[in-house]
Amino acid sequence: MSGTVSRAVALLAELAEGERSLDQLAGLLGVHKTTVLRLLQSLEEGRLVHRDAAHRYHLGAGLFALAGRALEQRPVRRIAAARLAELNAATGQTVHLAALEGDEVVYVDKYESRQPVRMYSRIGLPVPMHCAAVAKVLLADLPPARRQKLVAGLDFTPFTERTLTTPKALLAELARVAEQGWAQDRAEHEPFMNCVAAPVRDATGRVVAAASLSVPDLVLPYERVLELLPQLRAACAAISADCGAG
Repeated sequence: MSGTVSRAVALLAELAEGERSLDQLAGLLGVHKTTVLRLLQSLEEGRLVHRDAAHRYHLGAGLFALAGRALEQRPVRRIAAARLAELNAATGQTVHLAALEGDEVVYVDKYESRQPVRMYSRIGLPVPMHCAAVAKVLLADLPPARRQKLVAGLDFTPFTERTLTTPKALLAELARVAEQGWAQDRAEHEPFMNCVAAPVRDATGRVVAAASLSVPDLVLPYERVLELLPQLRAACAAISADCGAG
């Protein structure tokens, strides 16, 4: 990536965390303010960055349009929408749809629960691949060589006492996921949240997405979350059929 483009990407990533001043952004990039100002002016022209009356910078409205177009270009999201909405309505729990993008798993859709306690997640953000149920489903379907390469490069951050922290442990878990056809996150990422996930397949039989149900243990204990698994798998099977899977 060229220096100019990489700096522009770094600016957008920093602004995604919140508003920043010119001085703050220059300090982040380690370059002179005039260099950052030129980049920001170009991003402003493209409506990717907005400067307020206090001369602080924010992400611009143009990013919303780009994000919408990016989501529209994922046919599985459109195909799955109605059935995932039905699953969300039937269970009352948070429903996610995730897909593999390069070497990351990202959320491509989300339906919020009706519960006061909710899972923090946003469409477009990557998920921790060593503990998220949707990531396990997607990794388990990869060819062994690619799966091992991706797992070997992960940062095994121990989010909770249940988090898998070694490649060996994760690979063993992925083998179980491939055999049973679904995955779990039993308080591996957040200590109060349990998730189950199942695959969505296309006409070739490959997994193109994973859908999940996420439930705080204050709402349902893990054993009750497992009782929702048949509904999730049925929804994923229906979406897979809509995608052409036999």
